[in-house]
Amino acid sequence: KKKGYTVTCNIMAISTAQEGDVRVALEMLGQSPVDVIYIVDSFGSLYPEQVARITALYKEYADRYGKQLGIHAHNNQQLAFANTIEALGDGADWLDGTYAGMGRGAGNCFIEQLLGLLRNPKYNIFPAIRFIEEEMPRLRKEGAVWGYEPQYLVTGLLNQHPRAAIAFTKEGRTDYAEFYKDMLYQD
Repeated sequence: KKKGYTVTCNIMAISTAQEGDVRVALEMLGQSPVDVIYIVDSFGSLYPEQVARITALYKEYADRYGKQLGIHAHNNQQLAFANTIEALGDGADWLDGTYAGMGRGAGNCFIEQLLGLLRNPKYNIFPAIRFIEEEMPRLRKEGAVWGYEPQYLVTGLLNQHPRAAIAFTKEGRTDYAEFYKDMLYQD
C-alpha cells in the first residue's frame, strides 16, 4: 500500500464461517489500509440469496470505512455468474472473472459473460472472444484442466473444499455416485 498499489483482501471460506467471526474480520479490515474487501465463494457453494445477505453485511463495513467491495465466485454449481450479478446489484464495485472461466477446479465467473452483461461501450467483447479462440484451446491441449464436472457440483452442494474433486479429476475417475457417497459420509 505504501508503494502505491491498490490492496485487496479476501476472506476465504465464508460459507463455513459464523457471522460474528466475519464481523470481527470485517472490522479489522475496515481499520486496515486495504482498499477493497472481497466476498469470496471459495467452495462454489453459495446461492444468490446468500450472496445478497453477505454483500449487505460486507457493504455495511465497506461503507463505514470507505472501502470498495469485490466478489470472486467459483463455479462449482454453475452460479458464479449469477452470484456476481447479485453482488453487483447489491453494491460490489470489483467483479472478478477469467477468460473461459479458467480457474482451479470448476473455475470462476466467465469474464466474457460479464463483458456482455455490462454493455458498456468502453468494454469491447471482441478481443476477449478472439483471445479465447486463440489461446484457451492451446492451454487445454497443454494439460490445463478446469470447468464444471459433477464432482465439483458435489463439493459445492456439500460446502466442501474442492481438493477431493480435484484429486478425483486427476485420477481420471468417473464414478460420480460413489464420490458423492464418499463425500456425504466422510468422517
